[in-house]
Amino acid sequence: MNPAAGNRKDATPRRRRALEGLGLLLVLAVAMGLRSYDLAARPMHADEANQAVKLGRMLEGGTYAFDPLDHHGPTLYYLGLIPAWLRGESTMAALTETTVRLTPAVAGVLAVWLVRQLLRPWGSWPAFTAALFLAVSPAAVYYSRYFIQETLLATFTLGALVAGHGWWREGGVRWAGTAGACLGLMLATKSSALLFATAAVLALRRAPGREPKALARDAGVAVGAALCVAAVLYSSFGSHLAGLRDALVTLMAMAARVTGGASGHEKPWWYYASLFVFQRNGGYVWDQTLFVLPALAGGIIGLRGTGLPRFVAVYAAIITIALSATPYKTPWLVVGVIPALCVLAAVAVAGLRGWKAATLASCVVLGLAWQTRQAVFLRPADPRNPFAYAHSAPDMKKVPALAAAAAAGPVKVISREYWPLPWYLRARPKAGYWTRPPADCDGPLVLAEADQAEAVRACLRGSYRESLLGLRPGFLLVVFARQPEPSS
Repeated sequence: MNPAAGNRKDATPRRRRALEGLGLLLVLAVAMGLRSYDLAARPMHADEANQAVKLGRMLEGGTYAFDPLDHHGPTLYYLGLIPAWLRGESTMAALTETTVRLTPAVAGVLAVWLVRQLLRPWGSWPAFTAALFLAVSPAAVYYSRYFIQETLLATFTLGALVAGHGWWREGGVRWAGTAGACLGLMLATKSSALLFATAAVLALRRAPGREPKALARDAGVAVGAALCVAAVLYSSFGSHLAGLRDALVTLMAMAARVTGGASGHEKPWWYYASLFVFQRNGGYVWDQTLFVLPALAGGIIGLRGTGLPRFVAVYAAIITIALSATPYKTPWLVVGVIPALCVLAAVAVAGLRGWKAATLASCVVLGLAWQTRQAVFLRPADPRNPFAYAHSAPDMKKVPALAAAAAAGPVKVISREYWPLPWYLRARPKAGYWTRPPADCDGPLVLAEADQAEAVRACLRGSYRESLLGLRPGFLLVVFARQPEPSS
């Protein structure tokens, strides 16, 4: 026996693992860079601002109480406290856009790692490819920079799928408990978690080969962990037990919203598909065909096959059909299905060999990266951007300077729509909001919607300088800045 030959054989797996580890680190670095660079550049969306204000109140000592009608689950707020504490921001006025958006950004990077872990048992090359696709996916990157629940829900769902797959292969309470805890985090993030959990169960072809006693034990551990995690968070760690009841109430509110047809977000069944195919809007070109075609091919391969690819294909199909069938549609909901599409696209690439696989993967990555550059960094708040949905106008970033230049006194906002103004006026705690002009409209700074500007102007006393400010596309505010009285 040649000892040198044996050493070379032992070194080969180590070298392969080292290269895989280096590749993963590079992908995660790309994912983090895209999700964290210049986080404050885009103006706060109304939904982001609403939740950031809630987080700011918690920082200032306010207690969290789950609201089943107007807000989603508590995980975003509790996790949002961590970067605020680490960055020394203890008040709402000190809180920044970068800090609040770090929570979904980190969750988005974790999702990239979890996609790799999910597909790794099927092969290291497909796992790396799927992770790379998700790292540069326009929707995944865009909404990982959004202080809303979707990225967290997608990440917790991936955690449940990874743990569930581990339990399917190996069994044991460790995997069952981890899957249950992730399910609990899903439920405590958004009520639509039930859709993803149901899709995962329906995608299974058969029950795992386990002894009935072990199966019952593991199922009990998973369900118990899910209920405990969700209950602790919805009850505000035991300080608001009514949150447990409200967690059930929110399911009815969600059902009424997505099926009622009166939310203002109703769209045709093909809306989500339109986010991925070629479209041109005022010179803005949007196209993810290079990604969608491999994902569809991977879906066909999965449906014809067995194991994990088939599970992911059925899972993605169920979610896509359910989301398309409901009238209520917003673009950020696609975040939940993007990881599955990345896995399926990687399955299609893995079906090729050599330069063909490398060429296809490179084309997909370059196409996704080009769209990410357009959507995330060049035109993040442009109404032609399909992800910038009912987005706040860039003018909103002027509001803090206007408020700082105004004299002391209450800032008055007179408008039927006013978010994200409470976020941008957070340094002026005496700001007041009216949907109609009050009897006394005067103040150092008055912001009125254009349709009510004439009525506001008629009741103002003194000298005011007027200007216009965009709240969002098609909605203008008139700014009345009180001028100092001339000295005698």
